[in-house]
Amino acid sequence: MTRYSNDTTTDAAGSPAHGRVTLVGAGPGDPGLLTIRGLRALEAADVIVADRLGARTVLDGLAAEGTVLTAEVVDVGKLPGHHAVPQDAINELLVTLARDGKRVVRLKGGDPYVFGRGGEELAYCRDRGVDVEVVPGITSAVSVPAIAGIPLTHRGLATTFTVVTGHDQIRALGGGRDHTVVLLMGVGTLANSAITLARGERGSDCPVAIVEDGYGPNQRVTIGTLDTIAHQAAVRGIRSPAVVVVGDVVRLSPYAPAELNRVGRGAPKARLET
Repeated sequence: MTRYSNDTTTDAAGSPAHGRVTLVGAGPGDPGLLTIRGLRALEAADVIVADRLGARTVLDGLAAEGTVLTAEVVDVGKLPGHHAVPQDAINELLVTLARDGKRVVRLKGGDPYVFGRGGEELAYCRDRGVDVEVVPGITSAVSVPAIAGIPLTHRGLATTFTVVTGHDQIRALGGGRDHTVVLLMGVGTLANSAITLARGERGSDCPVAIVEDGYGPNQRVTIGTLDTIAHQAAVRGIRSPAVVVVGDVVRLSPYAPAELNRVGRGAPKARLET
């Protein structure tokens, strides 16, 4: 947890004249993976400004478990290719609500600082004199591969990993199969990413896994190689949200076919499918 404070004035009763903003990472969508500090922030909030992925699922999950939140929920969720609320408007909304004296929770899927634009929101609030606290969350880049029995590093197989989005230029990514690559938001550009990564040291037969809807009701694992994965994804109708893992650590998954020379075993949830 990181807290950034600005000096604020107080009213006649000695209470802060302004509210505050807390950026909370909701994790991958399972309410059980929300941190206790994040839950306490939600319970104390006057307004929750929520994303679609992860955040809304966590709120629904908490309600199903009997957790009562009294805060007003403002949905600023974004769909692929359609931003319901522009980022600039979200930034201004946080400041406006805080200046109205509200305790605001900005609930973001995963971790606020991992492709979540949390740094932008923090800077915008700080520049306008609004106190901000950051509560980290569990990023899907690590947690979703784990549910498929895939560690991002493993002795003898991988000592480093890189997390990128499918929108990034990945040509500069070096290393071989011992350098794990995690692609977020990469379904739409999967074919191009696979071709690009196969041209390097990894080669076309480098193992690849796609984990769809991690911790959601439609969890599914698809495993192939850089040469086959785009075709497999098309045949199976793979959709976002999904996390793509590239590298030899994929062989550790209990869902890896025998031809990938699986060298490890795991204990996945039974509802995952191959």
